[in-house]
Amino acid sequence: MPALRTPLSGDPKSVTQITGKASASVRVALVFYSLLVVYASCYPFSGWHDNGLLPWSYLTEHLPHYWTGFDLTVNVVGYIPLGLLAVLALYPRLRALPAIVVASLSGIFLALLLESVQSFLPSRVPSNLDVLTNTFGTILGALLGELLRRPILEQSQLRALRRLWFSQQASRGLIVIALWPLAQIFPQPYLFGHGQVLGTISGWFSDLLESPVDLGQWIWIQAGAGIEHYLPAEVIITACGMTGAVLTLLCQTRNTAPKAMLAFLLMASAITVKTLAHAILFDPDDAFGWFTPSAASGLMMGLVMLGGLSFAPAVAQRRAAIFSLGVSLVLINIAPANPYFLATLQEWVQGKFLNFNGAAHFLSLTWPLFALWFLTHKTHGHAE
Repeated sequence: MPALRTPLSGDPKSVTQITGKASASVRVALVFYSLLVVYASCYPFSGWHDNGLLPWSYLTEHLPHYWTGFDLTVNVVGYIPLGLLAVLALYPRLRALPAIVVASLSGIFLALLLESVQSFLPSRVPSNLDVLTNTFGTILGALLGELLRRPILEQSQLRALRRLWFSQQASRGLIVIALWPLAQIFPQPYLFGHGQVLGTISGWFSDLLESPVDLGQWIWIQAGAGIEHYLPAEVIITACGMTGAVLTLLCQTRNTAPKAMLAFLLMASAITVKTLAHAILFDPDDAFGWFTPSAASGLMMGLVMLGGLSFAPAVAQRRAAIFSLGVSLVLINIAPANPYFLATLQEWVQGKFLNFNGAAHFLSLTWPLFALWFLTHKTHGHAE
C-alpha cells in the first residue's frame, strides 16, 4: 500500500482538494456578521417610538437630496462580506447562479427589514437610497463569493494549513479568536475588558422606570467593595481577559503549530489595534492612554499566567480559558468606571461613524459570550 501523504508535504498535488464539503467556519462567520449588521443598523437601541407612518413608507419617497460619498461607500462595503459569506455558506448545496440569486435576495430582504426597523429609532433615518446601495453591495459580494468559491473551498491551501496546525474543532474558534483584536476598537473602561452587558441592561431599566438604575454599582456595593478597589479590578480584568483570549487560541492548536508565534501575533495585533483606535477616535497624544499602571501590571500578570498554562494539555487550557473569561466578565460588569476613561470618553465624537461604532460596540459587547460558547461547545466533550 503506498504511503499516505499529508497536506503541505511539498508536492503541490498533495494539497487536499475538497469538493462537496461545507465550511463550518464560513457558516459561523455568516451568522456572526449578520448579527453585526443588525446591531450596527439599530445602534444605539434607544428612544424607540412610533412616528405614525408605515415602516416601509420610505420605499415610495423621493431619493434623499443630501448624501455623501462616505455614506454610499459604507453602505456598499458593509454588505459585500454578507453576500460573499452567504454564497460560500450555501456551498455545496447551491453553487454558481442559484447561490448568487439566493444570497442576493437574502441580503436585500435583510436590508429592507433593517431600514423598516429604523423607522422606530429617532437617531436613524430610513432611506431607499440605503437599500439600493446595500443591494448593490450584496450582489457585488455574491459575485465575488462565486469567484472565490473554488480557491477557498475546493482548492484551498489554507484549509490544509488549518488541519496541520489546528484541531478538528477549531473551525468556530478561529473565527472567534480572529475577532478579538477587532473587539479592541470600541473604547473600554479597562484593557481587554469586554462584555459589559450589565450597563446596557441598566440603561433599559432606567428608560423603563424613568429613573437612574445601575445594577453593577448595586452589586459592587453589596459585595462590600469601594472605589479604591477599581485599581486591583483593572489588573485582574486585564490579566484574565488576555489569558482567556490567548488560551482560547492555544487550546485549538496541534503540536505541529508554532504556538509561541501565534500567541505573540495575537497579542501584538490586539495591542496595535487598541493603540490605533485610541489615536483615531480621540487624539494622537492619547494613543497609549490605555496603558495605565494597572493595565501594565495586568499584562505582566497575564504573561506569568500564560507562561505556566502554555505547556498544559489542551483540555486544561480550555478550562482555564473558561475560568479566566468568566472572572473578567463578572468583574467588568460590576467594577466602578475608570475615572481616566470617563475623562477621555468626553473627547469622543461619534458623528457620521454611527454604524461603524455600532459594529465595534457589538464586537466588544459580545466577544466573550461567543468565546465562552465555543469553549463550552459539546464538540469538545466528544474530543475529550
